[in-house]
Amino acid sequence: MKKNFFTFGGGYIWEDVFFYQKWRIQRNCKTKICRLLDNWDIMRFEGTFEECRNSLVQSIEVHEIVRQKGHMIVMLHGLAESKNVFKSLWREAVNEKYMVAALNYPSTQKKIEGHVRQLNFFLSHLEDVKQVSFVTNGIGGTILKSAFASNPSWRNKLEIKRIVEVNPISEGSLLLKKMSNYKIMGKILGPIIGEMHPKNIKSIPQYPQNIERGIILTNHYTIRILEFFTRTKIKREYQDEGAAKQVVNAKSFKFNIFKSDLINKMIINFIKNGKF
Repeated sequence: MKKNFFTFGGGYIWEDVFFYQKWRIQRNCKTKICRLLDNWDIMRFEGTFEECRNSLVQSIEVHEIVRQKGHMIVMLHGLAESKNVFKSLWREAVNEKYMVAALNYPSTQKKIEGHVRQLNFFLSHLEDVKQVSFVTNGIGGTILKSAFASNPSWRNKLEIKRIVEVNPISEGSLLLKKMSNYKIMGKILGPIIGEMHPKNIKSIPQYPQNIERGIILTNHYTIRILEFFTRTKIKREYQDEGAAKQVVNAKSFKFNIFKSDLINKMIINFIKNGKF
């Protein structure tokens, strides 16, 4: 069904399943209905995935959308966030001539397995893309590592260049696991927090050793907020620094880490040169 109006958000229930030159196909995680959004986030079509994809093909011809090519950066946000946290980093990457797909996924609606299925579907349906790098925040890194461990089909068609993880929860989080015992927190943050026990997260296989990976650790606002309310000092949740090519600590006083020019430049430098 053809549509022509703005979506007015919906980032917490719609998941990106296809991307082409800033046009996206999203799927509602509840109803499974898909919608086609143009590069201005105007909904152009609603229906099944195949119907939306066929509508995109027609739009490519009508709007003379050029074929996408080059190195793509896929960005995965953290818990209770949306792709909009990457707006500043997205502009920085586009200025450096990268293709950018800031992936929206309903982080508070599904368990890790559900997010992995979405990510694998998204990457396996990338068209005219050969080389991919990743930027993750928080649990986005957990989802990406779990996707690699699932032996996905896209590994055979995509060259993975580099990965930058910001504040990864690689050691799990007893605090998030304890929070899952409270129904109100489970409703707010979703079922994924119940899976964050260190034993579960540490059991996820490591990334392939041939992929260059950099890690940025910050004293993020969420850590400071949790320390204030729990009256405890939260230990750094990343220990296996030897598995990464480079690990750096960076101060961030921004509510949104990715509004920091310094951190964004560090991320782009690593993707471009393999060092922060």
